[in-house]
Order: sequence, then structure tokens, then C-alpha cells
Amino acid sequence: MNTDKNNIENMPDLSVEIGGVRLQNPVMTASGTFGSGMEYSDFVDLSKLGAVVTKGVSAVPWEGNPTPRVAETPSGMLNAIGLQNPGVEVFCERDLAFLSNYRTKAAADAVGDGPRVIVNVCGHTVEEYLEVVERLSDEPVDLLEINVSCPNVKAGAIQFGQNADSLMDVTQRIKRIAKQPVIMKLTPNVTDIAEMARAAEAGGADAVSLINTLLGMKIDVERRTFVLANRTGGLSGPAIRPVAVRMVYQAAQAVKIPVIGMGGIGSAEDALEFILAGATAVAVGCMTFHEPATAVSVIDGMKDYMIRHGIERISDLTGAVR
Repeated sequence: MNTDKNNIENMPDLSVEIGGVRLQNPVMTASGTFGSGMEYSDFVDLSKLGAVVTKGVSAVPWEGNPTPRVAETPSGMLNAIGLQNPGVEVFCERDLAFLSNYRTKAAADAVGDGPRVIVNVCGHTVEEYLEVVERLSDEPVDLLEINVSCPNVKAGAIQFGQNADSLMDVTQRIKRIAKQPVIMKLTPNVTDIAEMARAAEAGGADAVSLINTLLGMKIDVERRTFVLANRTGGLSGPAIRPVAVRMVYQAAQAVKIPVIGMGGIGSAEDALEFILAGATAVAVGCMTFHEPATAVSVIDGMKDYMIRHGIERISDLTGAVR
């Protein structure tokens, strides 16, 4: 067996780079499905993740939407949580402290770089986004993911992500003050995802992530009423994966910045679809509720795939399907 094959079998290179930040592998958690890692730390080895993407963080506490706000669907789920969170001050004192200590420990134990910290930022107005971005400027945060795509809030979020001019404007304003690289999280609830990706890139985004949930609805036919108090909610899970792969492909063809793909990923094969379509990295979301260690299984499966196919660097697979 030759030396190159030995190297691949011993340590295939899963590292990727987003906005100048190196991730030890391309697998992260999707915002809103993993908290900030604390809830899962007894079940999942966070040191193996490429990044932890936190739940959405706003300038002040948000209560979220009334219940019921979660419903099961065929091959997925609807949620109308509404970005409930305790606000940026509690987040910095509690969640960031936990993640920082965890990453320091991972490095000290020589188990890798540990997970990068990506904070998902939400707001009702541009000023609210800017307030959170400025507050996080000197915190131990590696990248910012700007949520302009949540369909479950009545102001802000998706309103910025469905208009190309608004998206470019909010991206520009955030980039002017952000000290960390900026990822713009795009909504699939648009006519042309490529146009939105280009708008984010034109505004200075360092990367885009997609897709957020598709807008859906469920009706209880016996009670003849809406299942969700919000009436509509965001559809996630395996049901949306083919749509997500298509949109990631279109976005990757449209821009030169990295694309982070997500939408129903439950296995290494699912994740590799996104990477072959053009994603630099992927995020595991809804399937974490089914199996908390899904993201780690995806990483292990990617490594096995690379060994079987003699692939030295995972980055060589990005956009390999044309």
C-alpha cells in the first residue's frame, strides 16, 4: 500500500475554511436545533463538531409564539417557536462561557481544535441586529450567522431575506461594524434563491447558509382548526432535503463565497449530496431531535467515505457535480 493511501486512511483532511476561519470538519449544528450545546453535552461529544451554531440571539429577551407551536408531519416537522431566547446579555454570561470553556478543554486534551462558535443573530429591525452584532464584537465568537429567514416572527427576519435590495442593505450595514466574518442565512421562501445569494455577496457577506424552513401548515380535520397556534410554521426534516440540495446547487453556482448547506441531513450520504452540489460545509438540524449524535455520525461517515474512495481532502468534493 502506498504512502498516500496510508495517509488518507490514517487522517483524511476534513478541515474547511469559511470567512478565513478554519473548521476541523465541515459539520455543524443548525441554529434552533441544538441550543448552545449545553442541553446535548451529556449525549454528544462536542469536541468532534466543526462548529456549534447557537439558537437565535436577540438584543432583548423574546417570548416566542403561543403554544402549540410544534407538530409532526410526514418525514419532518413544523415549528412556530418564534425565536424564543433570553437575550444577548444572558447568552454571553451563560452560553458563551460554556462554549469557550469546552473549546479550551478540547484543545488541552489534544482532541482537535474543538468546535468553532457561530452565533445566530436575529432582530425585528436592522438596528436590533446591529445592537447584537456590536455586543458580540469582543466576545469569543468565531462567526456570525444573520437570520434573515425565520418565517415565524411578525416583523424582521424573513422580511429582510425576501427582497434582494433589503438583503444587500442589511448585509452592508452589519459588515460595517462586525468584527467577525458574517454568514447570511437565506430563506427558501423566494422566487429566485440565486438572486438572494448574489445580493448577500454584493453586500459583503463572507458566506451564505441555506435553507431555512419552508413555510407550511397543518390542519386538525376532527377539530377543524389549525394545529399550530401561529397557523403556519417552518417545515424541516428529510421532506425538504431535495429542495434544499437544489437551492444549494443554485446558490453555489451564483456566488464565489462559501455556501453552508442544510435541510433534512440525517446521514453522511445526505451531507455529501450537499457538498457535491457546492456546499463547503453542512448543518444538521431536525434529525438531532431523533438522534442527538446525528452530527457526529455524519462526521464519522464522511471519514469512512473518504477512506473508501481514496479522497484526501473533503474540500476536493465541493461542487464536484456540475
